[in-house]
Amino acid sequence: MKTTVFSAKKIVTMNPQKPDASHVAIREGRILAVGSLEEVAKWGDFELDERFADKVLFPGLVEGHAHTMEGTLWRYVYCGYFDRMDPDGKVWKGSQSIEEVLEALKAAEAKLEDPDAPLTGWQLDPIYLENKPVTRAQLDSVSTTRPVGVMNASGHILYVNTKALELAGLMKSGINHPGITLGSDGKPTGELRGPDAMTPVGVHVGMNRSMTDADERGLRDFARLCVRTGVTTVTDLAARLEPDSVEMLLRVTGEASFPACVVPLRFFLGLSPSELIPEVARLKKLSTDRLSLGRIKLVADGSIQGFSARLRWPGYHNGAPNGLWYVSPEQMQEIYELALEEGLQIHTHTNGDQATQLAIEKLELALKKHPSNDHRFVLQHCQLADRAQFEKMAKLDMCVNLFANHQFYWGDEHYNLTVGPDRALRMNAARTALDCGVPIAVHSDAPITPLGPLFTAWCAVNRLTRSGRVQGEHEKITVDEALWAITMGAAYTLHMDGEIGSIEVGKRADFAVLESDPRESKPEDLKDVDVWGTVQGGRVFAAADA
Repeated sequence: MKTTVFSAKKIVTMNPQKPDASHVAIREGRILAVGSLEEVAKWGDFELDERFADKVLFPGLVEGHAHTMEGTLWRYVYCGYFDRMDPDGKVWKGSQSIEEVLEALKAAEAKLEDPDAPLTGWQLDPIYLENKPVTRAQLDSVSTTRPVGVMNASGHILYVNTKALELAGLMKSGINHPGITLGSDGKPTGELRGPDAMTPVGVHVGMNRSMTDADERGLRDFARLCVRTGVTTVTDLAARLEPDSVEMLLRVTGEASFPACVVPLRFFLGLSPSELIPEVARLKKLSTDRLSLGRIKLVADGSIQGFSARLRWPGYHNGAPNGLWYVSPEQMQEIYELALEEGLQIHTHTNGDQATQLAIEKLELALKKHPSNDHRFVLQHCQLADRAQFEKMAKLDMCVNLFANHQFYWGDEHYNLTVGPDRALRMNAARTALDCGVPIAVHSDAPITPLGPLFTAWCAVNRLTRSGRVQGEHEKITVDEALWAITMGAAYTLHMDGEIGSIEVGKRADFAVLESDPRESKPEDLKDVDVWGTVQGGRVFAAADA
């Protein structure tokens, strides 16, 4: 059995018993010893690898809420407001107006050779563009003969042209669906909100599987983004996990060159509760070292900036009607009860505080029927929870994974449009959660915002909006707390804290290779710590080669 010892300028372990070291020994992809060279040498013969002598080895970063479909989306037209890096390292310029978005779509349309091929875009968010709705008439200016669809940056809204609606049989009057916006002529405007409305049209605009799942090339491309950002374990938080997709995941992640552990959660839609639970239990048995299956993703509501999240009184600050329910209370409780009985974990998307309240109440009832002392059910996003809700979560042994990046990307919009000055200050309340004893992680929700846990940690520490305002000074957490949240904290929310999240004996040899120690960064500089690459399961991956 070969033993490799890596030396480094510094090894940051996140293990309070031995917080720093200079050498780490690896055998069979796991950590054999951590300490000085003299200490690790006690395990016998080894090969010394000094390539990281001027680097900092940090625990592999854990992205607890992402979607691998971003890898697939990069083959579509980028319509986002912000500049953004693709898997090749190329930075794409953002579009600052709807006119720029339409021009980008027209340029892409002109390059399509197949006259019937759909044109697909992603990451458009009208809230940055005077908050005016995007209509089928605007997308008809791109093409009237081919279907055109553009995904909203939230992932909860799809904008389509007339041709796409025609192909889906929806270009007619008389439709009565809360997710299908109607114009003055009684016909759909082209804005589709929520999976019920989006899915039937998505198949016609090139977003069949890619609305939730990556294809093989997309998975490989997303893994390259992981290497560039120091991520060694990444979730796929709403995967359909159909048989062919599972086969592909097993095959690709099983390749010696694949650089990450993928943790896909089975999306709850498409199966009844009584079908969902045994299916996820079956999938769990297929898990490998680089594919961890057996968890469920439930979605309660939509997005706050898309005005489809469920808010308690007084509702949306700009007077928009309340958002959408994606699940009934009865269905939520049944899924919770069956999952607790089977010992399966559930991550529930709750953006609005009304959705959070429903999840808390239904889990409390389910736990009375099926008590569990280590369920670790997670509320994902949980953006508007107040102290009373966090106190209740703590009593129920719940976890939260907060969307810290929202403070930067939509903080100003929340302050001015969605929830107003008061509630905007408490959004993604990491300080309150920790003070109440709720285990936390923080996340990017890539592709909703770019993958990059160090940037996410920066957001939780500084709480700066894109205009440079501090929004919620009292909810800031420390650098050490934020770094814990993107390593051990995220691992805990996945029931993987015994496998990853720190550099200690017995755990997988997963490291983020950094140019400096993020603990020594000024809070405002945390996002600027450079990533050299990763070590995953003892295998080295350089960002320059990704």
